Amino acid sequence: MTPARASGNFSSTRGIFLVGFMGCGKTSVGELLSRRLGWRFEDLDRRIESRQRCQIATIFSNQGEARFRLIEREALLELIPEMASSPTVAALGGGALVEPENRRMLEDSGIPAIFLDGKPEDLWRRCQQAADERPLARDKNQFRQLYEARRSLYMKAAVRIDTTGKTVGAVSTEVASWLEKALAEEE
Repeated sequence: MTPARASGNFSSTRGIFLVGFMGCGKTSVGELLSRRLGWRFEDLDRRIESRQRCQIATIFSNQGEARFRLIEREALLELIPEMASSPTVAALGGGALVEPENRRMLEDSGIPAIFLDGKPEDLWRRCQQAADERPLARDKNQFRQLYEARRSLYMKAAVRIDTTGKTVGAVSTEVASWLEKALAEEE
């Protein structure tokens, strides 16, 4: 995935993808941002859970990560065309960019990706405090290694916003400011 630019399909689709490692706040920021913009919010993991009628952790344990990634790709294939007709803030799962096909789909969509970043120790803490089980957040050392392995993929997003020490509201404001500026450059 090459860095998205505020051009091409962006002004017509009026959507963004929030990407980043688990615990960075994609869902919380996305929900607040969508209310602020008056756009629809879509969490890809929630979509998957709804369609599969079970939690992500159950899919991982019963069917494996490879099967989950296939299900995730299918959900993303459904979501992207929907975003063309309905302004959407979409939060992607932390591993969505691992699959080359997903990166290609995002790039081809012309919809910019916003990387919500944070220090690995803060992300780990947030994941440990979360009510939902995260299958890839069981061992702190593996968590950090996975973060480091994926970070270069996230860094190809249109913009990186550091969430360290910031409230959901502050991060949402930063994303909205970037979006406003990108839309102004389109005109």
